[in-house]
Amino acid sequence: MRYFLASFFSLISILLMAQDSKSDSYFDANYFKGYIALHNNDILGLIQGQPEGVILSWNKKTFGARAWEQSYNYPDYGVSFIYQDLKNPVLGNNFGLYGHYNFYFLNRNLMFRIGQGIAHTSNPFDREENPKNIAFGSKLLSSTYVMFQYKKERIFNRVGFEAGFSLIHYSNANFKSPNTSVNTIALSAGLTYNLEENSPEYIADIEKEKSTENIKYNLVFRSGLNQGDIIGTAQYPFYIISAYADKRLNQKSAIQIGTDVFFSNFLKEQIRFESTSLLENDVTGDEDYKRAGVFVGHELFVNKLSLITQLGYYVYYPFKFESRTYVRAGLKRYFGKKWFGALTLKSHGFSAEALEFGVGIRL
Repeated sequence: MRYFLASFFSLISILLMAQDSKSDSYFDANYFKGYIALHNNDILGLIQGQPEGVILSWNKKTFGARAWEQSYNYPDYGVSFIYQDLKNPVLGNNFGLYGHYNFYFLNRNLMFRIGQGIAHTSNPFDREENPKNIAFGSKLLSSTYVMFQYKKERIFNRVGFEAGFSLIHYSNANFKSPNTSVNTIALSAGLTYNLEENSPEYIADIEKEKSTENIKYNLVFRSGLNQGDIIGTAQYPFYIISAYADKRLNQKSAIQIGTDVFFSNFLKEQIRFESTSLLENDVTGDEDYKRAGVFVGHELFVNKLSLITQLGYYVYYPFKFESRTYVRAGLKRYFGKKWFGALTLKSHGFSAEALEFGVGIRL
C-alpha cells in the first residue's frame, strides 16, 4: 500500500509551504447529496440510493506576497476531510483526507476547488464475505474531488455561505482487482467561518515574471504495483521510462512531446491466462508484454507544484489490452530547479491501469 501514500504529495506540499506575515484562514463545512454516475454498466447493480456526506475543510488564504499568488488571483490552499455514505451496504462508507487548492473567478464569487488524497472504504471486495463489491478491491483508495461553488464570505460577522456542486472520484488504480471505481456527482451547500476578524489587503504591485526558458529535456523513471483484470492473481511491479522535451510558453504553462517505454509485468499473467482459457481471441502466449508510446502533454505550474496532463498512443502494441490510446494526469513537485517527484494516474478512458510514482530530472 506504500504507493497510495504518494497521494499525499499535494497534502505535504501544502502543509510545508512557507508562511507569510499577511495571513488569514477559515473553516468551511459542506453537506452534499447526489448520485453515482454510471460510467460502467458493471456497477449498475450497486447503485441503489442517493449518496450523501460532508466535506470539512481548513483553508489558508494568500494575498499576493509571491508573484505566483497574484498570477492565480490569490488562491487558497488547505486540507479537507470527506465522509460519504454510498447508500449500499455492499459499497459501505468512505472516509478521505486531502490536500486542496481553491481558485477564484468572477470577482471572487465563484470558487473552483481541486483536492487529491487517500481514502479508506469500510467494506471492500472479499471473495467470501463481500463478492458483489466490484468497485473497490482494496481498503485504501486514491481519491480526487472537485467543487464549483458560489461563495460569499462574512455575510454575518465571520460567517459566510457557499453552494454549488461537487464531483468525488474513488479508485485504487488497479492496485488490486476488482476496480471499476465510483464517481459521485452531488449538489453541495455549506457555511464558512473566518478565524480572523479582518483580512489583510491584497498586494498587486509585483510584476509578472516573463518566461525566457529554452527547450528543456526531461527524463523520468516511474514504478509501482498493479494487478490485471483477473481477480485473485498476484500483484506485479511495473517500470516506465519516459523521455520528453518541453517548451515553456509563459509563467504558467509549458507544452510537452515525448515517448514512454512500459514494462508491465501484470501483462505476462494476462497473456498466459488468455492463451490457455479457450477465449478464441488468437492469443498464442508468445506475445511481448512490453509496450512503447508517444505522447503530447501540458504542464501547469503553481509555485513548486505543477499539474501535468498527457495524451499518448502506443506505437509498439504487440498485445491488445484496453485501448491503443492512453491518458496520464497528476502532480509534480519540484525540489530545486532540476529534480522533481511525480504522482500520476495512467488510464485508458475511464479504466485506470496504474498509479505511478516517479522521480525525474529537467535539464
